[in-house]
Order: sequence, then structure tokens, then C-alpha cells
Amino acid sequence: MIPIYDQKSRLKILVAVIALLIGAATVVYTNLLVQRVSAREQQQIRLYAKAQEFIINSEQDSNTLFVFSEIVNANATIPVILSDGVNTIAAKNIVMPARVSEADSVRLLQSELLLMKQQHPPIVVKFGAGQVNYIYYRDSQLLQQLRTYPLVQLVVIGCLGIIAYFAFSSSRRAEQNRVWVGLAKETAHQLGTPLSSLVGWQNYLRDSDRFKDEPIVEELGKDIRRLEIITERFSNIGSVPVLKDENLFHTTRNAIEYLSSRVSKKVIFKIESDLPLDTPARINVPLFDWVIENICKNAVDAMDGRGSITLHLRRVRTRRSWYRRSAPPRQVAVDITDTGKGIPSHKLESVFMPGFTTKKRGWGLGLALAKRIIENYHEGRLFVKWSEIGRGTTFRIVLNQ
Repeated sequence: MIPIYDQKSRLKILVAVIALLIGAATVVYTNLLVQRVSAREQQQIRLYAKAQEFIINSEQDSNTLFVFSEIVNANATIPVILSDGVNTIAAKNIVMPARVSEADSVRLLQSELLLMKQQHPPIVVKFGAGQVNYIYYRDSQLLQQLRTYPLVQLVVIGCLGIIAYFAFSSSRRAEQNRVWVGLAKETAHQLGTPLSSLVGWQNYLRDSDRFKDEPIVEELGKDIRRLEIITERFSNIGSVPVLKDENLFHTTRNAIEYLSSRVSKKVIFKIESDLPLDTPARINVPLFDWVIENICKNAVDAMDGRGSITLHLRRVRTRRSWYRRSAPPRQVAVDITDTGKGIPSHKLESVFMPGFTTKKRGWGLGLALAKRIIENYHEGRLFVKWSEIGRGTTFRIVLNQ
């Protein structure tokens, strides 16, 4: 595989680790802040309770009332309820709806009291001869928001990461498409000039008495037709290919017949079909032939030139998607099974990456190009359906009808 793809995987892992470290640091630091704010609120409530106890047990004068009012007014955020254990005596920092009835007000205070009992134990305020009141309180809104802040921040970081990932992937795909199209157009252009020259030389040789009835002229014609097919393939990649309803069985058989005469005689090709022989599929024949050729050539290499390749045509059951109002198109599949070495499970997702190859002298573009042709141009799917080490591999091509 080209080293850049190894680096890309490592870069993804590095970015994920950095994101996890940032998230962990945010959670730890926020928890420290929460603990400090919580301790400060508890200290403020204890001071509030001491002030209540002091004002009850002391003679009231202007000084004590001033000190008490300053302490009470200092608490503008922490919800507090003063109770004798049965009834509510006073409440502070509890928001009541406008125009609420007395009965609804009592119910709201009771629900607040239950919530406060769950959060913190009450603070006892002693007065008189053994009489006590209880101060109940709960966390302020600021403290609650501070507790949820790490989650909000992690969600925001995650959303930004997802947006950045899709933006990067979209930009990378667009760049790859431009490279593929540019390469295809340039290749077709470069092939055009020598191809025209070869056609001229073939016509000259055919009209020459010296080479009349020579088999070399016909062989040259076959090579020229092959180059014309290759040029047409690159031209179709460089532009929007035209899809037509073609006979799937005949098209597949023709591709195999051409390929079988050009590979090892020890490789046996078989075509099986669960479909009627006249079943059509929406394909571009030159590009589809190219896909069959690439997959089968890889299979021949995986079998070391000895084994069997079976192409099985079958119906694919399609499901209606929730986001599509119209019925999904009917689909057919071509399963290509070889008896080769198989693909390790950890490499199944990498076989379609440009640059992935197990051969010493390979560019690793065949399967990447095949997947692009099927999924981008035919709006189908190409994937590894099954693979087992030592037994073989099955590639599935899904096409629309």
C-alpha cells in the first residue's frame, strides 16, 4: 500500500486521541470548578443558617437586623426553604409562576422541598427551649449549568469534528474526482494520436500487395480494436457515461470470453444465473467490462494462475428507505467468487483504497477504479461479500435495473 494511506490512518488516530485528551481535561477541570463552587455555596448556606439562629436567639436591634439583612441579601442565587419540619415558614430564590393560586404555590414549594431533601441534608437552626427549624437548599442554577457544561462542550466539539470530517472528506473526494477525470482525459488524448497512426498503417498494410493475406495485419487490427476499447473506457470516465438497458447475462459472458482467452488456461471460468437470460441492467458496457476484467485479473493473481472463477447472477432484495418517497429501483447482483488465497479480515476495508496491492509490481488502482465506476457512474455498489483465508473471496456488484 502507498505509505500515505498508512499515515492517514495514523493521523486519524492521533486526532481522535487529542480530542479525547481535550475532552478529559475539560471534564476534570470543570469538576474541580464544580467542587469549589459547591463548597462555596455550602459555606454561604451555613452562614445564612447561623444568621437565622443568631437573629432568633438575640435581642433584635438595628445592628442585628442590618447584619441579618446583608447576609440574607447576599444569597441571590441559591434556592432556600425554611421549615419547621412540617410547614414552610419562608422561601427564597424560588421562582413562582405569575398569578399562581395559594394551593398551587404550596404544591410547588412541596416539590421543591422534596428535591432539596434529595440533594443536601438540612441544616438545623436551634432556638428557644429545644425547638428547631430546618433550612433546606439545593444547587444554584449556575452550579447546575456548570455541571452540564462539559457535556455541552463535548457535544459542540463532536459536532465540529463531524462537520470538519465531512468537509475534509468531501473536499478530498472532489479532489480525487478531478484527478481521476484529468488523468482519464489526458490518457484518452494521448492514446488518440498513436491510435490514429496505427489505423493508417493497418490500412496501408492491408492495401499493400506485399502483406496481402498476412495474419499479422489481422492481429494488428485486433490490437487496434483493443486500444479503441481502452480509449473509450478512459473517455467515459472523463465524462458522464451513458447507461443503457443491456442484457446482463450476455454482457457478462462476452467479458468473460474475451478475458478467458488471455489468462492462464488453468483458470476455469463459470457463469451461473438465477435470472432469466433476458434480464436487463442499467450499465455502460465498456466500463462494466473493465470492472469485470479488473476483478477477475486480481482473482487470477490471487490463485497464482490456477483455480476457478464463478460468476453468479442473482436478484437482490431492496428495501424502501425512510427518506425516499418513491419505490427503490429493482436491483440485480453479480457475485464473482474465486478459489484464491482469501483476504484477511483486517484488510477488507482497505482493498478498495487507491494504492492497496499485495503485488510487488502493482499500482493498486484496479479495485479502486472498479468501485468508482460502479458506485459513482452506475449508482450501484461494489463490496467484498465473503472472504476466507485459503478458500477464496466473493466480490458482489449490485446494479440497478
